[in-house]
Order: sequence, then C-alpha cells, then structure tokens
Amino acid sequence: MHSYYIIYKPYLVLSQFSSSEGKRTLADFFNVPKDVYPVGRLDYDSEGLLILTNDTRLNSKLLHPTNKHQREYWVQVEGVITGEAIALLEKGIDISIDGKIHRTQPAKAKLFNNAPKVPERDPPIRYRQNIPTSWISLVLTEGKNRQVRRMTAKVGFPTLRLIRHSIEKLSLDNMQPGDKISLSQEKIYSLLFGKN
Repeated sequence: MHSYYIIYKPYLVLSQFSSSEGKRTLADFFNVPKDVYPVGRLDYDSEGLLILTNDTRLNSKLLHPTNKHQREYWVQVEGVITGEAIALLEKGIDISIDGKIHRTQPAKAKLFNNAPKVPERDPPIRYRQNIPTSWISLVLTEGKNRQVRRMTAKVGFPTLRLIRHSIEKLSLDNMQPGDKISLSQEKIYSLLFGKN
C-alpha cells in the first residue's frame, strides 16, 4: 500500500530520517511508516514543501531529468532587487556547480510588491535597519545543488530566506513548518502530472 504525504520542512532540518550528529532531521517532526522517504531534498537551511512517499514510480517520475516539472521558490534577498537582475534570472546565467560552469535553464522570476504571508522563521532572519530586503518568486524546472542561492548571489542579491512554495500544482497553501498532510494517490498524481 502506497503512502503519500506533503510536509512543510522547517528551517535547519536535514531532508532525511536517519539521525545525524547534532542536527535535527525529519524524524524529529514527522511520524510516517518506516518505508516512507522524501522525494528529492531541500537544503538544511531551506524550508518548505517536500513530498514523502514509498511509491518508487512517483520518485523516479519526479527526479528523472527528462521530466521537467515546475518548482516555485519564494526567496527573500538582501537589497532592493532590480529589474535587470530579475531579467538575468529569467534568461539563464552561469553558476559554478562542483567546480564546473553550469548555464541555468530559463526560469520565471517576479518581484512581490509586498512581502508574501509566510510563517515566522525560527530563528528569525537577522534584521538590519540600513539594509532593505526584497521577496521574489522564482520558478525553476531544474534542481542543481544550492541553485537558487547561487543564482541570486550571481546577480548581486544574496538569498536570506528560501521557501519552496510549490511543485507543479501541489503547494504549501496555509501550511506551517512541521505540518504534514496525507494525500491519496489519485490526488497527488493529478496535482503533479495532471493524470494518473
């Protein structure tokens, strides 16, 4: 019997259930059957949507490079981001991955006029009165190591907070860090792939 969950991974939590010396893991927050694992990962210092399942077909469909699926990130960056920087993020830029130059795929990027409603982070972002911040939405179809952080840094606006808000039509909506929702196979396949 397959199980499907979506969770809001909190900040400073590893995307794994196995213990890791001194770092919190998913096991500290979520109680799921022993054979259920995360699909992909979110960095330790990133938050947001993660799928947990024991359905290996779903895992391979989502993670196979030929199956491009949209992932939307809400990103708080340092500084007042410029239209030029947004255009560069959309067009594709060169970032370094494991010492090799990688040209990012075209993305969708837009500035939030007002900060989106997101849960308070624990611990919070260090507030500096003289340095403003901006929030952007960045939609990618690829997931290289620390890609969003590398991209915003490359255009001159370092990432302060990173939340994966959605994967295709599956989204956090009003979830809070540590929340878990169980979904049916039909529902999750329909939201991710538009069909079973």
